[in-house]
Amino acid sequence: MTAFVFPGQGAQFSGMGKDLAENFPCAKLVFEEASDALGFDIAGLCFAGSEDELKLTANTQPAILTTSIAALRVVEQETGLQPAYAAGHSLGEFSALVCSGALTFGDAVKIVRQRGTFMQEAVPVGVGAMAAIMGVEAEVLEELCIKAAEGEVVAPANFNSPGQIVIAGHATAVNRAIELAKQAGAKRALPLPVSAPFHSALMKPAAKRLDDVLADIPVGQFSCPVVGNVEAKPYNDPTRVKSLLVQQVCAPVRWDESVAEMARLGVEHYVEIGPGKVLSGLIKRIAKGAQTQQIDSVATLQKLAG
Repeated sequence: MTAFVFPGQGAQFSGMGKDLAENFPCAKLVFEEASDALGFDIAGLCFAGSEDELKLTANTQPAILTTSIAALRVVEQETGLQPAYAAGHSLGEFSALVCSGALTFGDAVKIVRQRGTFMQEAVPVGVGAMAAIMGVEAEVLEELCIKAAEGEVVAPANFNSPGQIVIAGHATAVNRAIELAKQAGAKRALPLPVSAPFHSALMKPAAKRLDDVLADIPVGQFSCPVVGNVEAKPYNDPTRVKSLLVQQVCAPVRWDESVAEMARLGVEHYVEIGPGKVLSGLIKRIAKGAQTQQIDSVATLQKLAG
C-alpha cells in the first residue's frame, strides 16, 4: 500500500522544480497557474530566488506547495500511481488536500500565501523562537516546557520522530527550555533559523485570520483520505477540512503518530513528493522497514518509474 507525503517549511532551496518544469509541460503549467493566482512570478522565485527571499514565510509556503504539486502532476502522468493515503508536514497538509481533490490548487496556493503572511505577522520578529530537542522523551520535554514557561509560552510544536521534537514559543522561554533540556541529558538542543514560533499558542491571531479566509473556499470530495497533523488520523469528510486547518496553526504537528498510523493501516511504501527528503529520513526512523522514495527531479522520477 502506498502513501504520498508532502514536505513543509524548511525543505525549500533555490532551483527547486526547475528540472521538472523544463521537461514536463504539466509541471510548467502548475507554475504558470500559481503565478496567475498570486500575481507574481513564482517560477522565478523557485528557480532562481535567493535563500533570503525563499526563507520569507509568505514566499516559502506557496513556493513549496507549487513545487510539490508540479511534482505530483508529473508522478500522476508518468506513473499512474494512486495513493491509499496522503499526508503532509504542516504546510504539506495543504499539498495533501490538493492531492486528494478536497482543495483546488488555485485556491490552496492563494490560501498558503496568506497563511504565511498571517503567521509572520502574528508575532514581532525576535519575540518568538523554535528549537530542536534531540534525545528527550515527549513526556519529559512537556514537563520541562511547563517549568521553563514562567508565565510565557513554550511547548512542543513538532513531534517529528522518536527522540526528535521541536519546541516553540517566546524566545526567552524557549532558551530556558533549551537549558533545562541540556541538563536533562538531551543529545542536542539548538535554536532553529525560523522567523516565527509556528504551531504554538502565539499563532492564535494567524489562526483567526485564516479562519476568515477559509470561510468562502469550496471543499470537494476526497479521492483518498488525508492523515491530518492535528489528530494523526485519516479524514475524508469535506465539512471538517476548514476546522482542522485552522486548529493546525496553533496545534503541534503529530508527524510521528501520523506515520505510525499509516503503517498500522498497512502502508509500506511512502513517496515523498516535493523539495528535499526530510520526511523520508523521519519515516525510516518511525516505521521500521518502510520503503521510501523521493520525487523532485527527472532523475528521482526515473527511479520511481523504474
